[in-house]
Amino acid sequence: MRLQAWKARGKRTLVAAALSATVIAGSAGWAAGNQQTAVTGPVPGVSSWRADRALGQQLPDPATAKPAEVAAFFATLSEEKQQELLDRHPLVLGNLDGAPVSLRYEANARALQEERAVQLARAADTALPGRDREAARERAGRYGELLAHGRQILVFDPRGRGQVAEVYGELEHASHVSVIVPGSDIDLGSFDRTKDEYGTPTGMARSLYAATGQRGAVIAWAGYTTPVGIGPDAATGRLAEAGAPRLARFVQGLTAAGAPEPTVFCHSYGSVVCGAAAPEMPAAGLVVAGSPGMRVDDAADLHTTARVWAAKAADDWIDDVPNVELLGLGHGTDPADPGFGARAVPTAHVHGHTGYFAPGSDSLRAFARIALGEQTAS
Repeated sequence: MRLQAWKARGKRTLVAAALSATVIAGSAGWAAGNQQTAVTGPVPGVSSWRADRALGQQLPDPATAKPAEVAAFFATLSEEKQQELLDRHPLVLGNLDGAPVSLRYEANARALQEERAVQLARAADTALPGRDREAARERAGRYGELLAHGRQILVFDPRGRGQVAEVYGELEHASHVSVIVPGSDIDLGSFDRTKDEYGTPTGMARSLYAATGQRGAVIAWAGYTTPVGIGPDAATGRLAEAGAPRLARFVQGLTAAGAPEPTVFCHSYGSVVCGAAAPEMPAAGLVVAGSPGMRVDDAADLHTTARVWAAKAADDWIDDVPNVELLGLGHGTDPADPGFGARAVPTAHVHGHTGYFAPGSDSLRAFARIALGEQTAS
């Protein structure tokens, strides 16, 4: 038995070493061009926000002020003064964690309108190359879709590939809140694509919201730079480490604005982000599905008071990924392994890597119970 275990460990180490060598050599189809530049820090316009003294006082710095401090600041402002800030700084205010939720919805709608106008002007600018005008038309179209009546946009960052978060339900009055954190290949363009619906943050959020009987609120959060395709970004923690502070701050902002501690559902590479964010993220529950690992040895190493759950389907291709970490490559222990210490989520009728939130699956039914604060998933 010990010999078999030794062989198994040796095989995993050799696989990881080979994978590391592949990355270093840049071979096996791992495209260096897919390496992403992480979007971090406050959105454009923060310099004007910092310089604004129209209210006779310094505004909370989006980069350094804690969400609780932001919430306390807005509690001192009249609705009129809040509206004045929105009129002058819609993009900054729409992304300011800790600010009132309804104000952020309105600010992001205004920012989307302004950014759409910019992109429409670029699309009509004949001095630009055709590909740039076409890209501008596509961006303007996406912004128009996000402006559709009834959509509640809580985050909108036009930088890079674009980041966005959308709320389902009445967040300001919800007794239970859930946050969906997606994995690779998600950005402004794919956030709510119709293809592979339950692999998108909006598809997962809508499905969970329906499964809970529309009790509480569910947030589809695509607020970090995700990996594109299969390559070094997906195999390392670089983008997760860049995205984790954004996730932790976002959740801190929810609770500072009066929401209960949420249950955070993390799919695929999103679970790597959640693992890095866990120590600073006020969450009631942490649920990972189709995880390649959380870059810790066990649940205790997450340093969170949240209950930790894990789901992995029998035919999920992620199970073929070696659960090792070597030379910065790989994400470590499988959270669905009993030795990790997470509570198991049933996965009957779950198909593939993106079927965890599909209607009729055991995992979705369990997710709904967890989202509503029940102690058991079955």
